Amino acid sequence: MIDLKIGDGVEAIVSWLTQNLGGLFDAISMILGAILDGLEWILALPPAIVLIVLLTALAWWLAGRGVAIFTLIGMLLIDSMGMWGEMVATLALVLTATLVALLFGIPIGIWMSKNRMVENIVRPILDFMQTMPAFVYLIPAVFFFSLGAVPGVVATVIFSMPPAVRLTNLGIRQVPGDVVEATKSFGATPRQLLFKVELPLATSTIMAGVNQTIMLALSMVVIAAMIGAGGLGDPVLKGITQLRIGLGFEGGLAVVILAIVLDRITQALGAATKK
Repeated sequence: MIDLKIGDGVEAIVSWLTQNLGGLFDAISMILGAILDGLEWILALPPAIVLIVLLTALAWWLAGRGVAIFTLIGMLLIDSMGMWGEMVATLALVLTATLVALLFGIPIGIWMSKNRMVENIVRPILDFMQTMPAFVYLIPAVFFFSLGAVPGVVATVIFSMPPAVRLTNLGIRQVPGDVVEATKSFGATPRQLLFKVELPLATSTIMAGVNQTIMLALSMVVIAAMIGAGGLGDPVLKGITQLRIGLGFEGGLAVVILAIVLDRITQALGAATKK
């Protein structure tokens, strides 16, 4: 068989990008670092009990009493295990990655829904992004952004973006054709059609994409800790490398609690858009 040397080609591309676009990567690193640090500072500013009360109230308002009780008990448990700081760092990383993923993913999904050629090009790219092992994303992230939380955010964005793109595209395509035709017959512009008809009707599907994006971002927490992203991935990683079973279990339990809370809250937001 012919050896195509695909790996050598990828290495050459990465090296060229690193040497010629270093300024761009520095700017991206600065922007992402500022957003991440700002969110973490805001979340860490109030005492733990204040943020716990606020999260519990938000869960009660959006998802009901049961989720609020779970949120209260779960957050108190995380604090009692001494992992509040790690939880705040993880939440900031997840929110930053989700914000960036949605900032790019939703417009791309809209573009796909409007242009069949774009959909045909983007769909295999999304398949590639979803099937590539998550560990592989750490390699170019480290090359372009060194070690730390920023490459963790970049790898998380790449890994978690596909659901936002796919479900935005799906939601807009599922808008009934007769509704679209009726809107056009009244003289609506494409912009009015998108923002006043298609996006409102597709909101519940788009929110499902937001939910899946957050869950995938959380699933990268432990992996991103391998390149210095910090957060709840650190105790899990230490539990693996140092054979500290208890510490690893506590870190994993904290990730599960945070994932359930975020999942229930975003699901409730999606359900509210259907009403």
